[in-house]
Amino acid sequence: MANNAKILAFAGSLRAGSFNKILLRTAVRAADAEGAAVTTIDLADYPMPIYDGDFEAEHGLPENAEKLKALFLEHNGLLIASPEYNSSITAALKNTIDWVSRKDGALDLSGYAGKTAGLVATGGGHGGLRGLVHVRQILGNIGVLVIPEQAAIGGAWTAFEENGELKDEGQRASVEKVGTALARTIGKLAT
Repeated sequence: MANNAKILAFAGSLRAGSFNKILLRTAVRAADAEGAAVTTIDLADYPMPIYDGDFEAEHGLPENAEKLKALFLEHNGLLIASPEYNSSITAALKNTIDWVSRKDGALDLSGYAGKTAGLVATGGGHGGLRGLVHVRQILGNIGVLVIPEQAAIGGAWTAFEENGELKDEGQRASVEKVGTALARTIGKLAT
């Protein structure tokens, strides 16, 4: 079954062995199963300086920020697996959001306009839930519709099989529900 959902999927972590990158695969498979066209990227492939207005004024948008903005513009959905750092959003994810919101030295939210997002996380005891609150708030404030379905999986270091699958069937189902709901919601909104 095909729909009009074009989803850009990524984790807010740069670490090669990130549990959130592993978790993302489960949500992506569910969105794929709903007929969405999903592009998965790794933010580590798009290194950028920390956003600084003076740097932007002198050098313009970094090449990788331009590449990311183009990817955001090509998709009508975002599927984000967001780790929690110190009870909030990661620097890598925030920096990506900030650079994608820029064009020609000014605020430009075209990369977010009309987007729908789904959020998942894994981490310690709270599973990244406190960080998801901030991601949801930031995205909502820049015009992204964030679906109510989300999944936060605690105890990441013991939650996965060696093959990357979640051990707990209920947890797997909750992550799949986010991918499914995101694809369905975008499919309905894009018709």
